[in-house]
Amino acid sequence: MTQKRIPAIYMRGGSSKGVFFLDEDVPPQGPERDAFILRVVGSPDPYGKQIDGMGGATSSTSKVVIIKKSTRKDCDVDYLFGAPAIEDPVVDWSGNCGNLSSAVGPFAIRNGLVNAPRDGVATVRIWQENIQKQIIAYVPVKDGEVQEEGDFVLDGVTFPGAEVVLEFLQPGGTDEGILPTGNVIDFVDIPEFKQVEVTLLNAGNSTIFINAKQLGLDGTETQSDINNNLKLLNLMETIRANCTVVMGLAKTPEEATRLRPHTPKLCLVAEPADYKAAGGKLVVKDQIDVIARIISMGKLHHAITGTGAIAVAVAACLKGTLVNKIVGEIGNRQVQIGHTAGTVNVGAQTQFINDQWIVEKAIMSRSARVIMDGYVYIPNSLNSFSF
Repeated sequence: MTQKRIPAIYMRGGSSKGVFFLDEDVPPQGPERDAFILRVVGSPDPYGKQIDGMGGATSSTSKVVIIKKSTRKDCDVDYLFGAPAIEDPVVDWSGNCGNLSSAVGPFAIRNGLVNAPRDGVATVRIWQENIQKQIIAYVPVKDGEVQEEGDFVLDGVTFPGAEVVLEFLQPGGTDEGILPTGNVIDFVDIPEFKQVEVTLLNAGNSTIFINAKQLGLDGTETQSDINNNLKLLNLMETIRANCTVVMGLAKTPEEATRLRPHTPKLCLVAEPADYKAAGGKLVVKDQIDVIARIISMGKLHHAITGTGAIAVAVAACLKGTLVNKIVGEIGNRQVQIGHTAGTVNVGAQTQFINDQWIVEKAIMSRSARVIMDGYVYIPNSLNSFSF
């Protein structure tokens, strides 16, 4: 046999898809695992297509998930997410994928890592290793198997599916807290541009919020409007990289660009407006609280990242942030977000305790399904893989 084969499942979760592995089937953490993951997805690819691998040449489809049974008493499985770059030899392990989080519970049930009822809803307690946070997934089950078909519609996904409800417990903050600088607004000098006003937030994933108007945009731009504008993309990466340093997540902007392409995300926000979303859906300004456009791995996301939606919901609750200034008093209801492909509702429960914001949980719904189950192959010529 000229190639090595490794058990894997290709799954969609939310508006993302990726290759799922059991931890026991992949190399241990380190350079060998990174090299393996890159070969599986077909990176680095100077053509930007990942033709010789499982990656789909976008930030939504160049993804891997590694799962194992948890040794933690309060969790069933441990979930590790990797974001391989497309053109560069880098796997970014710095953050979570909120969309693929919805497929972790179904994968765990399918592989016998958790016990599920014959009918009803299975509760899967997930430890998210990248950000050291807990996620609770409520997975519908019928006749002892994960129910994948249903009528839940998620903008950015073509076909309906069964609803998977996710609770992200205490998603806000690292040791530095939800607001890494302690400010709801920061002013950051951007080389060869100007000083920009931003909100820097740790929730879901680390996120940088900027009003679209500061970039001469109105927030309703399409993927082609943004992704075909190289000058604008370079400017947004410069803003993201410099803010990453301010957040204490990289020593230099160059390091941020080279080693942390996945996080923090840059999120452009704007006042509600009518616009036509990808796929033709008309978004009506009276039905949304805020417009959000997520820049993921250097390009405008085709919908919105799950963790980005969480960050928007959390920022909406914190008085004085750029999102809160647009949304106003949100109360206990979910935030209605207009994104590239349509709309999504996300809720966040926050409290202000001892002069510090605390996020108790964020709640959102997604769907997930298995696309292919079998093996991925990598050439035996890559004999550095000893697993």
